Amino acid sequence: MPRTTLCLAAVLALVATAPLAGPVKNPMKAGETWTDLQYDVVGDAALRDGAALLELEAPVRAHDAATVPIILRQLDTGAEITAATVVLAETPAPVAAVMGFGPGMAPLDFEMRVRVDQYSNVRVIAETGDGLHMTGRFVKASGGCSAPASRDPEVALAGMGEMRLRQFTDASAPLMSTPRREAQIMIRHPNYSGLQRDQITHLFIPAHFIDHMEVWQGDELLFTMDGGISVSENPVFRFVYSDNGAPDLRVMATDTDGNRFESALPKSVGL
Repeated sequence: MPRTTLCLAAVLALVATAPLAGPVKNPMKAGETWTDLQYDVVGDAALRDGAALLELEAPVRAHDAATVPIILRQLDTGAEITAATVVLAETPAPVAAVMGFGPGMAPLDFEMRVRVDQYSNVRVIAETGDGLHMTGRFVKASGGCSAPASRDPEVALAGMGEMRLRQFTDASAPLMSTPRREAQIMIRHPNYSGLQRDQITHLFIPAHFIDHMEVWQGDELLFTMDGGISVSENPVFRFVYSDNGAPDLRVMATDTDGNRFESALPKSVGL
């Protein structure tokens, strides 16, 4: 048999027996920024490797640096995650959001969108009864905090505070057959970062963003969010929760200008 044929046969044999490659991962990269920042975020608290507790999903290269989706998905369902801090070290305000979770959110499956200003590790620090656990992903994106707003300021402010609920599971189905629901809440708000320019005057638009948010079903608190400039325009939150039978989800939010927005969103709307 010719030598080239033998070589080709050997290569094909290796390909046939080699394991299939898994999905592309984007693990965090070493850097000095987090070393300088860690104490400001968690103080002297010990950080455990959170890879077994929680998976953070984020794109390797973001399609839009101003709306980068990140998903927090719990792997160890035996633990209760009561809080999580999302940190983008290479941004002007590294702590993007601090969230608190009620028992109805367990096990955690939560998605939000953030602005990424430079190629950066996106970290999540989850809190359980036995301490803090950190995991993350490296995301290639830049310019998210200074990206122009999608709407003219007058239009954006006119609809500010409008809320919408989308249900991915039928809220009228019996709880015994569908104990967990998937929902998405959107709040209209420009969430100005303070780094964006008015496209007509070219002056910086003052920072103006949602700084606190609560989501309830009846008297049960599902989650809270204390946000900064890195939460995207028109914030969107997708989450899975245990339905307690309340007819609606109540949302309360405040922003840095002192505005307060409240809405009761019927679960039967937006199926």
